[in-house]
Amino acid sequence: MKVRSVKLREAHKAAAASSNNGRGSFCSVLWDQQALHLVTASSSDPSISIHDPLLPSSAPKILRHHRDGVTALAISPNSTCLASGSVDHSVKLYKFPGGEFETNITRFTLPIRALAFNRSGSMLAAAGDDEGIKLINTIDGSISRVLKGHRGPVTGLAFDPNSEYLASIDSSGTVIYWELHSGRTLHTLKGIAPDTGSDLSVMNVVSWSPDGETLAVPGLRNDVVMYDRDTAEKLFLLRGDHMQPICFLSWSPNGKYLATSGLDRQVLIWDVDRKQDIDRHKFDDKISCIVWKPIGNALAVIDVMGKYGVWESVVPSSMKSPTEDVPNLQSKNSNGLLLFDEEEQGLSVSGSLSDLGEDSHGESEPSTRKRLRKQSAYEGSLDEDGCDEWSLPPKVESRKKVNHIHKESLNNRNEGLRRITTSASPKMQEAFQPGATPVKDAKRRFLCYNMVGSITTIEHDGYSHIEIDFHDTGRGPRVPSMTDHFGFTMAALNENGSVFANPCKGEKNMSTLMYCPFSTWANNSEWSMRLEGEEVKVVALGTAWVAAITSFNFLRIFTEGGLQKHVLSLDGPVVTASGFKDELAVVSHVSDCLPSNDQMLEFRVFNIANGTQPLRGRLPLTPGSHLTWFGFSEEGQLSSYDSKGMLRVFTSQYGGSWLPLFSASKEKSDENYWVVGLSASKLFCIVCKSPYLFPQVMPKPVLTLMNLSFPLASSDLAAEALENEFILNNMHLLQIQKRIEEMAGAGLETISLDDEAFTMEAAQDRCILRLIASCCNGDKLVRATELVKLLSMEKSVKGAIKLVTALKLPYLAERFNSELEKRLLDENQGTKQTILPNSRGNAPIMADVALSKTFTSPETKEISGTVIPLASPKLTAPLFTKKNKSQEGTKFGIKKTEQNQTLVPDGRKEDGDKNCREGEEDRGNVSGTIKSSIAFMKSSDKQEVKRVEENQVQSHRPSNPFLKSSIR
Repeated sequence: MKVRSVKLREAHKAAAASSNNGRGSFCSVLWDQQALHLVTASSSDPSISIHDPLLPSSAPKILRHHRDGVTALAISPNSTCLASGSVDHSVKLYKFPGGEFETNITRFTLPIRALAFNRSGSMLAAAGDDEGIKLINTIDGSISRVLKGHRGPVTGLAFDPNSEYLASIDSSGTVIYWELHSGRTLHTLKGIAPDTGSDLSVMNVVSWSPDGETLAVPGLRNDVVMYDRDTAEKLFLLRGDHMQPICFLSWSPNGKYLATSGLDRQVLIWDVDRKQDIDRHKFDDKISCIVWKPIGNALAVIDVMGKYGVWESVVPSSMKSPTEDVPNLQSKNSNGLLLFDEEEQGLSVSGSLSDLGEDSHGESEPSTRKRLRKQSAYEGSLDEDGCDEWSLPPKVESRKKVNHIHKESLNNRNEGLRRITTSASPKMQEAFQPGATPVKDAKRRFLCYNMVGSITTIEHDGYSHIEIDFHDTGRGPRVPSMTDHFGFTMAALNENGSVFANPCKGEKNMSTLMYCPFSTWANNSEWSMRLEGEEVKVVALGTAWVAAITSFNFLRIFTEGGLQKHVLSLDGPVVTASGFKDELAVVSHVSDCLPSNDQMLEFRVFNIANGTQPLRGRLPLTPGSHLTWFGFSEEGQLSSYDSKGMLRVFTSQYGGSWLPLFSASKEKSDENYWVVGLSASKLFCIVCKSPYLFPQVMPKPVLTLMNLSFPLASSDLAAEALENEFILNNMHLLQIQKRIEEMAGAGLETISLDDEAFTMEAAQDRCILRLIASCCNGDKLVRATELVKLLSMEKSVKGAIKLVTALKLPYLAERFNSELEKRLLDENQGTKQTILPNSRGNAPIMADVALSKTFTSPETKEISGTVIPLASPKLTAPLFTKKNKSQEGTKFGIKKTEQNQTLVPDGRKEDGDKNCREGEEDRGNVSGTIKSSIAFMKSSDKQEVKRVEENQVQSHRPSNPFLKSSIR
């Protein structure tokens, strides 16, 4: 092949002067994303040089911040941040291309050898002679995780482009696949790459193909070996004219070509598809680092003497360009590093690697790998026999097909995982605090995040600062930050105060519980309790009480002032707890996990004020899942959320049942939802991009509102939305009626709840009418007949009759008419039996039809919103007239009156405005006057109410469905 000449320029003189037994120094080179700058460094030079490739003769920009040689460089995908690692044990960050020093993001105890950003720029991996790999969250600078598994210095790191795996290699040639989701080792391939020994001028490296399907590793026979992304199986190799081991490799942007440098001072260019080299260049010294130009047909190289250059036109013009058809992989955060660009970039990243995998609780977390495979642990090199004839083994299944199986069959996936690793016995879920992010090396984390506000802990110089923020700053008090000397790991928050607790610490193994009220009439109202040898697992707050559940399975209840009020023993280890007003809900284990890894949990609700336990039962979970959130809705409904994304709400229906109201599987597949709370119709959560499970503190998370919906089957009418609305309305009506009963039993006013119930019934009737129309259009007449029986209001039934008449369905109209006549008959019979007690406690008066007639003239009666002729023989629906706002207080069956005209209990009408509208009385509304008189009295003017206060008549809620409309 034609030998080309590449001119090299000196970048680091110290590299040439370094002895290293005459081997030179390891030097690094990289491009920025736009190929506007080249960055070089040397392990024998503490400075970093930023070159202009268009003006190579111009002086580079020099960064001098390290005290010793720079051994590793990395640049964020959006080219806004430069990272450097050094022999001085530090990792530093700079703004790029300006080069302004930002921070020492981490330190090691030994020299750093490798750095790598993930594709989004939110994570930086750093490793070196310490044998541990640090995963650093670039959002807040915290150490998310430390991966340990190598026996020697780690010299190469590479995030896979799909952000699922991290590959690492050490100086002895061992490669490890790490799963980012859990931080565990997937595959260990021992001794598959050359052992570099004490030669610090070269480093073992690994590199993922741009599509993420293949991992390239230097082989033991002066070749490159390709390994499968998911199974770590050997796929094929590239063997050419390298006379000595390969010391560096780099993929072209489109993945069609691979550049390799060897100890024989050659750089070879490979056509990967054809598995042969297409060009080569021999240099005067070993090339320690090579990198393809992101937007051109060129290759940057640097040798062990610190001289760099650009090899132009690497790929012949007759072949496909190295930048053509570049794989377009979605980045988790295309904006890259937020540490430097918080003002310019939105709050698009709501999770960090520091949140990964800490909440598994022993569950066999589904792997993100796309193929069920065996664990590979290659102990040696390639097979000695027939290695030259080794060809690409066919894959058994495509990744798309296996990915489909992965999503469709959870059981098969779990069985495959059990074949991969040694199956461990199922583990009971550990206790967790709702709204808290996991305890890790992160410097910032949430101790509590709920609908009221958040409690954040910030680590600083051996102790922590705690900050309390309220979502509604106008309502909540301003709470100054406090210094945490106890190391609190959990907290609970409400409008009145906050409670904190920490695990056992110190020589006496003591756990501390502390309560801080926000407003009090006395000084020194804070209090704390010490538990020796007993660890607080979960805390909760309510109205004038504080609760803590401990490792002894004790439920300790304190008053707001710190009085120890109760100590109860629970049946099993606690999982979590939550408080709302007077109620405390506790979840605990009933027994060990099932062999299928299903958690066996039980919930109990305590009424602290009354000293009772109104609810107790099993807590349902999705098979194979664990509990991730537990609490109360804004209306006080008990709710739970599991790791499979299923939200359930407790209802008193059917003797106490859990209703599934939200399923994450129905939403976007690349999103996880971290629940904060819920209202009657919305789920409040923080959306975390997969695979992140928890939000980060900075930038401040943004609450997202998700609609609640039942996981309904696909309807033959394609009316799932209407059916969902129908079920939700029924559920809300049941809740409102339950609250009305509770308030009435307590002697409290229920007017507002009556109005809410009436509004909900009207909305439900509108929904049912739309369902009836859908049934008629779909020829489901039996279902339409079932639906009309569920209508609450008379005019809704008449509207249904008018609807089916317009659709020319006479048989259905006849059935609807029969239903209306039956209701009218039942109503009249119920009215005749109504007993109206005298307001003075005298003998009861029979409220018959004659008495009803005293409320109106025989010719006409005014009703709200419409005039219905009495003489009409047909029961067809009148035209609907929108009620005036002033008429909202009038129920069906009550005569509309003006402010100067009131209806007294004895049936007499006082003179008033003579311009009142008149109409004929509807037969179905005559009998409702007695039952609705109290509501009528409430809707009139306050002065009029005083005039009839002594004779006010007690109202009775109607018992038949048709008269539900009187509940307002």
